[in-house]
Amino acid sequence: MYLQKLKLTNFKNYETADLGFSEKINCFVGDNGVGKTNLMDAIYYLSFCKSYFNPQDMMNIRHTEDAFAIHGTYLRNENQSDSVSCIQRRNQKKLFRMNKKDYDRLADHIGLFPLVIVSPSDSDLISLGSEERRKYFDGVISQFDKVYLDDLLNYSRALQHRNALLKSIAEHGGQSIESIEVWDQQMLEPGQRIFEKRTLFLKEFYPLFQNYFEFVSEGREAVNIEYESQLRNLEFKELLRSSIRKDLAMRYTTAGIHKDDFMFSISGYSAKRFGSQGQQKSLLIALKLSQFEYTRTTKGYKPILLFDDIFDKLDERRVGQLVKLVGADDFGQVFITDTQPDRIEKIFKQVEIEHRIFNVKNGAVAG
Repeated sequence: MYLQKLKLTNFKNYETADLGFSEKINCFVGDNGVGKTNLMDAIYYLSFCKSYFNPQDMMNIRHTEDAFAIHGTYLRNENQSDSVSCIQRRNQKKLFRMNKKDYDRLADHIGLFPLVIVSPSDSDLISLGSEERRKYFDGVISQFDKVYLDDLLNYSRALQHRNALLKSIAEHGGQSIESIEVWDQQMLEPGQRIFEKRTLFLKEFYPLFQNYFEFVSEGREAVNIEYESQLRNLEFKELLRSSIRKDLAMRYTTAGIHKDDFMFSISGYSAKRFGSQGQQKSLLIALKLSQFEYTRTTKGYKPILLFDDIFDKLDERRVGQLVKLVGADDFGQVFITDTQPDRIEKIFKQVEIEHRIFNVKNGAVAG
């Protein structure tokens, strides 16, 4: 599977763009701020129905215009073509369709065109709180497990109702604690399944992560991920029951799988507190390459891989090794952005891989 064509209309800084891609490596080169990352984001939209960088869809409409449109054509097995479109008009519901048929639920599209992105903004996975890490791992699992995605949606919906009820009881009274148990029941089964699937996923994912980190760091350090969950020590039902007094005082649900965390460490030390920029970048690249490998194995075909401006903290030899790695048969279509066209050209003189290079200048693409 690969993205054969991409067409943009009034998306971010692009008035129009109509591009055809190599099924292996595609490079967008140009200065900072000219729109390279916007092209990556358009490709991301086609897989996930949303932006990777800006959660407000209407903010992605080109200034003064009324709507944006993203159209992509994918080719599978050299004979099956799929068209995917995303259209966002100001102050209207986002339209998302495949092969000219609108989706009733955007969630039904997730996982059909798997994609992995590596971006400087991924540093939030290390530097920020547990919500960022949960969101990342939930996104990975959801690409190949529809039941997991539905469980997340159902758990989140019940959690919102429970929190609203806790706040109402704390402020106005008038309802018994038993009324909260109605929402506890809605959370228990999906929450337990989410915990079990996260546990199983990490058990299968961790060896891949170790191997790729060893490659990226050249074997100098060891890496670890630890899944922290309150459900390891107490059954979920008992956990909710025992925390009810605290929940009423805080006016929100203080215990559950929405408080889980995934902790990264390098050579036994917290990557967040003690990891250097270089170590953290190596960890993130290894994490995303492991996600690619896991998704490829699970789905049975190769996800699209996006490398957005990740070469900055890597030396030229390491960049060359990475490009050679993703150009091998185990990987499929790859998109790369870089500010140094000379570096990109030099790499492809040394490594013979099918590729296309696009020059980007202020919302215009040539290549």
